[in-house]
Amino acid sequence: MDTAQTPKSISTSKKDVKRSNIIQFAAGLIIIVLLNIIGYYIFTRFDLTSEKRYTLSPATKKLIKELDDVLYIKVYLKGDYPSEFKKLENETKEMLSEFRAYNKNIEYEFIDPNESPNSKDRNQLYRQLMESGLQPTDLQVRTKGGESRMIIFPGALVTYKGKTTALSLLENQIGINREYVINNSINSLEYNISNTIRKLTIENKPKVGFLMGHGELDNTQVAGAWYALAEYYNVERVSIDEKIFSLTEREQDSKDSTKYHIKNKYDALIIAKPETAFSEKDKFILDQYIMYGGRVMWLIDPVMADMDSLANTSTMPAIGRDLNLNDQLFTYGVRLNSNLVMDLNAVPIKIQTGMMNNTPQISMLPWYYFPVLLPTSSHVIVNHLNAIKTEFTSSLDTIANNIQKTILLSSSNYSRAVNVPVIVDLTIAGKKPDKRLFKQHFLPIAVLLEGEFTSAYDGRMPYGIASSEIIGYKKQSKPTKMIVVADGDIIKNQFNRKQGFPLPLGFDQDLGETFGNEEFILNCMNYLCDESGLISVRSRETRIRVLDQAQINEDKFIYQIINIAVPIISIALLGIILMIIRKKRFAQ
Repeated sequence: MDTAQTPKSISTSKKDVKRSNIIQFAAGLIIIVLLNIIGYYIFTRFDLTSEKRYTLSPATKKLIKELDDVLYIKVYLKGDYPSEFKKLENETKEMLSEFRAYNKNIEYEFIDPNESPNSKDRNQLYRQLMESGLQPTDLQVRTKGGESRMIIFPGALVTYKGKTTALSLLENQIGINREYVINNSINSLEYNISNTIRKLTIENKPKVGFLMGHGELDNTQVAGAWYALAEYYNVERVSIDEKIFSLTEREQDSKDSTKYHIKNKYDALIIAKPETAFSEKDKFILDQYIMYGGRVMWLIDPVMADMDSLANTSTMPAIGRDLNLNDQLFTYGVRLNSNLVMDLNAVPIKIQTGMMNNTPQISMLPWYYFPVLLPTSSHVIVNHLNAIKTEFTSSLDTIANNIQKTILLSSSNYSRAVNVPVIVDLTIAGKKPDKRLFKQHFLPIAVLLEGEFTSAYDGRMPYGIASSEIIGYKKQSKPTKMIVVADGDIIKNQFNRKQGFPLPLGFDQDLGETFGNEEFILNCMNYLCDESGLISVRSRETRIRVLDQAQINEDKFIYQIINIAVPIISIALLGIILMIIRKKRFAQ
């Protein structure tokens, strides 16, 4: 027997459905409100990228959360740029958005420096940006009419509590494909932004001393490094002069007046190209500074060779330099070799190659005694670092002991070490090199040493030290670290030839290029002194996914067919399936 629904039952059924819908809507609304309340008090974000590129490091999060005032960032990377720079712009937006998620005091805006149609206004803005520290980049941009030049400023101005500093977003790397430069710049975004914030917010700067008294480079010769370091550190000159407490100081114990504590006056020391021998007493004082946890950056030339000696002649003798440091460094785990490294990957210098109408003809020729070091290590100090310029550098060897050693810089795959004494001949710059001679690979030039060092004066005391108890002698160091570079000129800046003022470290006025020397020195010092762990962010890697252009060109027609035909066929099949389902439903 057929049963028919009465109007009353139909009405009841509709009310039940309506009630059920209202309940579902209310429940969904309550769940959304609860999730928002929970999200307000419990902050979390989900990074679904394989490289975890948007997961900030603990050091960065700590730095951001400590901001108690507005940090304003003006990013001058906006406009109709090539795809690579558009990618950098988008990644910068994503990174700043991630920063802001942890602290609402971070505000930012993106500005197009080429937006004004008035060329006078644009040029005025360009000058203001350059005076603020942002460096322009020339781009060749393809247009419908061909190609045109565009000036961009891939950087930002960051302001906090009345202080403003420039932030470069582009990692310049000599001889590297632009796509890889952009990728490395994206890799470095978190570190560069965080490091700029650190520069603006740091209050108690660590103390760094440039050692003097042994013929080290003077203030003007290290001016570039000095100014760069002064943004993060209190930098000053220090002389040992055989004074026991020149690097350390005694503090009386607050509980026992008969006891003293020894502590270092400086967080780190830089020994920049000494030329005269260290006395045993100076070495001992330096050794005890290290034993109490002091960090040292040794920039040593074990060979006497200088371009000034070639100013009026084409040859000069290169001989070993006795600084009386070999035994001390050997104990710590490194030996500087009395040689000069020659490398086919070298800096070109100006050489007179002839005369024309009584006018000297000058050419830029590679000078094999000035190796260009391309960092290959993934260590945070040199990761993504630009090429580094050296002058008359030597090689070094590591000694087996309990100290952890990491090679930071080395020569190229085509190099050779020439033992001294040797005659350096300027005329080889104009000759084709015999590649069979350059068969040594990756000669170590800079090394990082970490661990607990043994005193170079274990079991002996130098003349003039009356009592080891008075000075608090230690034969085993606290955990500490040092960096040894077999080239003192790595920290030496050039001088403007016309006006004589010091140029930024790493800038070569003949080539018009900036090498990575300044950043290397900064990274070394940050690694030695920074306890926040912020520099570890430099090791972040984002894998670049480059399309195989040769494969694309070969299978171009197949890809075109797939892109055109597959969507059309898919839609047609979906339409047929829906039509069949509809026909069957209405047939029933």
